[in-house]
Amino acid sequence: MTFSPALTFSLKITLVFLVQILLIFVSNAKPQDLIVKTSTQNHKVSAILVFGDSTSDPGNNNYILTPFKGNFPPYGRDFANQKATGRFTNGLLTSDLIGRYLGVKDNVPPYLDPSLTIHDLMTGVSFASAASGFDPLTPTISNVIPMHVQLEYFREYKVRLTAKLGVLRAKEIVNNALYIVSAGTNDFVVNYFTLPVRRHEYTLPGYMDFLLNKHLEFVQGLLDEGARKIGVAGLPPMGCLPIVITLFSEDAVFDRGCIDYFSSVGRTYNSMLQSGLNIMQFNNAHQGGRITYFDTYSPLFDVVAGHKYGFKEVKLGCCGTGLLETTFLCNPKSNICPDASKYVFWDSIHPTQEMYKIVFESLQPTIDYMIKD
Repeated sequence: MTFSPALTFSLKITLVFLVQILLIFVSNAKPQDLIVKTSTQNHKVSAILVFGDSTSDPGNNNYILTPFKGNFPPYGRDFANQKATGRFTNGLLTSDLIGRYLGVKDNVPPYLDPSLTIHDLMTGVSFASAASGFDPLTPTISNVIPMHVQLEYFREYKVRLTAKLGVLRAKEIVNNALYIVSAGTNDFVVNYFTLPVRRHEYTLPGYMDFLLNKHLEFVQGLLDEGARKIGVAGLPPMGCLPIVITLFSEDAVFDRGCIDYFSSVGRTYNSMLQSGLNIMQFNNAHQGGRITYFDTYSPLFDVVAGHKYGFKEVKLGCCGTGLLETTFLCNPKSNICPDASKYVFWDSIHPTQEMYKIVFESLQPTIDYMIKD
């Protein structure tokens, strides 16, 4: 079959028009929600309960007086409905993905959200606060929620559960929940390496011992309150964080390789933490406790230094210049990369949803061990 030149030209024009319409639709489409396959493990996990810093804060800082918030664009650009929830990334956190994997939550809400229902509380919340840390000095720098206050909120949470559900049901939820603790980076990056106070008081090895004691005290506090399945995240390769490279590199523009000195501190501390957790596990095994180290160092280091997974940019954040921007410096006026999934970091400190997904996938075997009956 042949067409007249006029008809052929008309068909071409129509095709071009349809392609343009399709491109407009795609460019304006809202981001698709990340699908996580639910665990096939036969488990009795009742809830997910999260403590820590910005790696697991879904918006608690929205409800306190602090400049360290992430509840404005471009944060949340790839979250459902492009909502800036207070998460310091473009989408979901690792804790959200774990909640989906367990089948108990789509997204882990902040405990301070006044609109939470009893069902929200029953299936899990996050007590985490961006910029917090185990050193009591760290949260005072940014006026955020200290770890000991997060533990107090957890006690309050138990009281609320008991009032609504009764003692036995509340105890069942608390005992069968999966607990995640993710903090410590701010104690080094924001506190020890940046401010002089702790450096005048402690050598680096002395500070690591001091911090480890605080870290383990917190985990023991969870055990004392009825926690049994606790995953404790180690430190990331701090020398690979864009902001650390910017602040401490001899040439922050042209020499943006990881600074091993800072990453080596993370490795040493993680080894100390693993040893401490192993002892706690041994001492609490008779109670059915599973206290497990979450290796978050390796997946991030493999991506940044080992160039795994084919990210386009591993040394700069997606927001602004990618050198220093975070929290209020990453704002609606900042230039943003077109595709955050090609970036390891969303801003100069925090990973993208894509990187958090890789961390989550690396933790799945550990989570499976923790939750198996």
